[in-house]
Amino acid sequence: MGVDLELLARTLESRGEPAFRARQVWEWLARGAKGYEEMTNLPAALRSALADEVPLSSLTLEHEAHASDGTVKALFSTGDGRPVEAVLMRYRDGRRSLCLSSQSGCPLTCTFCATGQMKFGRNLTASEILDQALHFRRISGSPPRDIQSRALTANDAVPASPNHCVFMGMGEPMMNLDNVLAACRRLPDVGIASRRTAISTVGWIPGILRLADSPLPIRLALSLHAPDDALRSQIMPVNDRYPLEQVLEACEEFYEAKRRKIFIEYVMLAGVNDRYEQALALGDLLDGRIYKVNLIPYNPTGSMYEGSGREAIAAFREALESRGVEATVRLTRGRDIDAACGQLAAKAAA
Repeated sequence: MGVDLELLARTLESRGEPAFRARQVWEWLARGAKGYEEMTNLPAALRSALADEVPLSSLTLEHEAHASDGTVKALFSTGDGRPVEAVLMRYRDGRRSLCLSSQSGCPLTCTFCATGQMKFGRNLTASEILDQALHFRRISGSPPRDIQSRALTANDAVPASPNHCVFMGMGEPMMNLDNVLAACRRLPDVGIASRRTAISTVGWIPGILRLADSPLPIRLALSLHAPDDALRSQIMPVNDRYPLEQVLEACEEFYEAKRRKIFIEYVMLAGVNDRYEQALALGDLLDGRIYKVNLIPYNPTGSMYEGSGREAIAAFREALESRGVEATVRLTRGRDIDAACGQLAAKAAA
């Protein structure tokens, strides 16, 4: 993947190439190859033909922005001109986490999210999803010189490769789950294990239940943002379709199937959802065995909201923990290039 797999397969078949050639191309791409000329275990004539006939990526890089904290945001366009953004976040503990998009824009109009203010385009294909990861793999470094002249193996080191992934970029992943899971099956080849991959949802119940049935050990994250239906519907209109009680029941089915804690994402909006009594209500709503809350400082998106102050966030966390629910405060990354949580809107930052 990375290239259009169907086009690659057709091209190889038309040339009478053996089936393993597609696997060889993928192995090079997964380790950061920037062009067919690096794929030295392919015949030279085939490398030349593929370079002419099969583009290396299904996305075109339009702009790349670098934040002061090391975060990188890439703006791509698809073959039909749809905008897509993805982010690489670097952390001091060695994590290099990708935030990938599953759709161009989003049909669900969450009021605090910049993507929700965009015009919805379409679902992304599995190749377009995976190509976001491959872009960051390529800029992390080429395959080491000692393996560029031979076939790659599973034991070859992948320097500076991304090692975590969250589907928390543009779009609702559960509305495009087939393509998301197809990409997830390839991510371990890029260096991102399924256990280090998380899919975030606003509470799209059919997708949650399908993910529970999937054999992949992918983590689930739920965008909650309110402890009651009235406020949640105000912030997230999707709650009218899938109310809180039903969403949490689906999440608990996921937990019973996977036995892995579910992350609760809770963006802190001043005077809206950050009161102490709302924290207590959230703590009473959530089972501490099943859920871990991630409190997210609000990042400006041009909406009506303002972010909660540090004292309000700290008090909210304390209230949750008094109810036996583990809570952390997310470290904001990439705010100065509009790459932080909720800020992806397909606009080029300087």
